[in-house]
Amino acid sequence: MKILNDPIYGFITIPNTFLYDLIQHPYFQRMRRISQMGLSYLVYPGAHHTRFHHALGAMHMMQQAINVLRYKGVSISEDECNALLAAILLHDIGHGPFSHAMEHSIVEDVNHESISLLFMNNLNVSLEGRLELAIKIFTGEYHRKFMLQLISSQLDMDRMDYLKRDSFYTGVAEGNINSDRLIQMLNVVDDTLVVEEKGIYSVEKFLMARRLMYWQAYLHKTSLVAELILTKLLKRARELVHKGIDLPASEPLLFFMQNKISLEKFDDATLDLFARLDDFDIISALKAWQYHDDIILSTLSKMIINRDLLKIRLSSEKFSKDDVAALTARFLDLNNISAQDAPYFIFKGKIKNQAYSKDMEPIRILRKDQTIEDVADASDQLNLKALSKPVTKFYICFPKQLR
Repeated sequence: MKILNDPIYGFITIPNTFLYDLIQHPYFQRMRRISQMGLSYLVYPGAHHTRFHHALGAMHMMQQAINVLRYKGVSISEDECNALLAAILLHDIGHGPFSHAMEHSIVEDVNHESISLLFMNNLNVSLEGRLELAIKIFTGEYHRKFMLQLISSQLDMDRMDYLKRDSFYTGVAEGNINSDRLIQMLNVVDDTLVVEEKGIYSVEKFLMARRLMYWQAYLHKTSLVAELILTKLLKRARELVHKGIDLPASEPLLFFMQNKISLEKFDDATLDLFARLDDFDIISALKAWQYHDDIILSTLSKMIINRDLLKIRLSSEKFSKDDVAALTARFLDLNNISAQDAPYFIFKGKIKNQAYSKDMEPIRILRKDQTIEDVADASDQLNLKALSKPVTKFYICFPKQLR
């Protein structure tokens, strides 16, 4: 048994050698070099925590949930327990550099969940099938559906840890949740995860915290514009590489810029190259690219390295093509750049925040009379119904000289 000291939960235990070996694997250790919150440290200086921290925290939450459910008479075997802990440890292993910031920049049409599954299948071969049950739970193929809900749902161990952890490291107190209370209120009825009625206020607080964390941290306009610049930057680098222009970059980063990889092409060799990619590849590339002859690549690289970003304006109303055209015309007058390249610096888009979705599997509240109800219907809080409506905001980005 190994004990780790976590700044949020205190001591976290790794209960057996199987899980310890999983954590020791290079694929898992790579998560030490993947930031949990992308470029949010440009806004919140403390937000330097990693996917490694989060995975261990989520495992700790899962251990607590298993203990509570067992105490309440829910049968969970040792094999199922290990599978749940392994699945939650590996649920984010497929993230690329800077987590969500580069989800579709390195590998264009493959999401991190699909890459996580590729890693799990690969590890399963080297572990002689010991991850078989974890993979079944992760993919929803296991007959006990509540186990998948513990890993991936609107009230899962993943969300419980990242809200608490991200709130702690950013200092955004509004995101803090009472995870102990939420876990103590969990139960299973007819193979479905439920929250006992006494815990409804904790669920309401959890959903409100999630909404506030999205606006204050995850979708904060400065980290949003930094992530958009990073996406544009990688697009430009890929264009230059395809034109035959040499760019200083690590071997795995060059490979993914030179090749468009679909899920079908993601073989073991590609997976090994992806496993060599982390935040450091991107940062070292940006440090070199800021001195490149290509003015677009160098300017965008300097913006992130020096935190001298584009201006971003948010609005509840859509920005028109005329808004973009007017800014572009002024930009072209002031700079020696072509109209074709202006969209690297002037662009618009939208973001959406929905704390709770009625279209997804609901958070179920177990009433004292043993009936089960969707939390949005069971709650007497009017704002909970409001939280289930998506809120869309529109943004426009442009150089500061155009303010």
